Amino acid sequence: MSGVVLAPDTAPRGAATNREETGTFEFKAPAVLVTAGGIGGNQDLVRENWPERLGQVPRKMITGVPEYVNGRMLGFAEAAGGRIVNRDRMWHYTEGVTNWNPIWPDHGIRIIPGPSSLWFDARGQRLPVPNFPGFDTLGTLKAIGHSGYDYTWFVLTQRIIEKEFALSGSEQNPDVTNRDLKLTLSRVLPGAAGPAEAFKKHGEDFVVASSLSELVDGMNALTDEPLIDLADLERQIVARDREMDNPFTKDLQVSAIHNSRRSRGEKLARTASPHKILDPKAGPLIAVRLNIITRKTLGGLQTDLSGRVQGFDHAPVPGLWAAGEIAGFGGGGVHGYRSLEGTFLGGCLFSGRQAGRGIAEELRG
Repeated sequence: MSGVVLAPDTAPRGAATNREETGTFEFKAPAVLVTAGGIGGNQDLVRENWPERLGQVPRKMITGVPEYVNGRMLGFAEAAGGRIVNRDRMWHYTEGVTNWNPIWPDHGIRIIPGPSSLWFDARGQRLPVPNFPGFDTLGTLKAIGHSGYDYTWFVLTQRIIEKEFALSGSEQNPDVTNRDLKLTLSRVLPGAAGPAEAFKKHGEDFVVASSLSELVDGMNALTDEPLIDLADLERQIVARDREMDNPFTKDLQVSAIHNSRRSRGEKLARTASPHKILDPKAGPLIAVRLNIITRKTLGGLQTDLSGRVQGFDHAPVPGLWAAGEIAGFGGGGVHGYRSLEGTFLGGCLFSGRQAGRGIAEELRG
């Protein structure tokens, strides 16, 4: 065999995840391309590498990638002489909910929100500007990390969930996954998408109520401490609702809602019509407990422009190549600390192409 690709499901089983435990490791094939993903499926490694800039390490997280994305191949590559850089560069999401129908352990799904839900910290205080739904993921993650708690709350209405809740994961988007145009077009019709309604009905992080007092009781019942004060939460919601009548509002989230609806696509399919949270006609009221959900590794194996893994002496490790997330989407940190969400797939494709071309050239000799 002239070359081999080691993906997550072909990685050696029962091996350790760091250099000390693996000792030395040698890749036998003349050319080995490692495409095993990051560390998001291994909460212990995520905590071990958690960056100080994001505040305290979450006590509770849910897992947003399959359990085989566990960082074990990073350990093998490091034991073979590969250099891991930027271990603390990660991208985790703040809007995770526990999957009521899990595929892997601690399986979490990310809500991809529109701009209208009110976002509160664990004590029921509205998150500061600009930590609005769908705005600055890493900024909000940092704010949560410094709050002293590892969960937050969305408070919204049925009208908002119907228009603004999309869920990550191919199984949560059968219209897109199955290329069903008719089903995709149904997103502009009244009513919430089936997967969102299923989470509202079955999800352990969801509270549905006909009154705010009932909602607060349900929120406090989901946590170890009853931190939400009804009067204080009501004060903040009423203040926000009051701004819906003000055409010159200084509430930046309300302004963002109006601005979002300037786009025809957003208005039709993504952003709910502006309304008051406490308007009974928009109900019932919904609260969602949001967890930190693991996802992407932005550091990893350092490579050259051809995908060859670099050693501790910055020389290529013979026969070892890496592409995709295990190489930080291209070289071990190419995205930096403030990576631009939505560009990661491009790094996978580009680094994979470069590595493939490099291996072909190497084998041709």
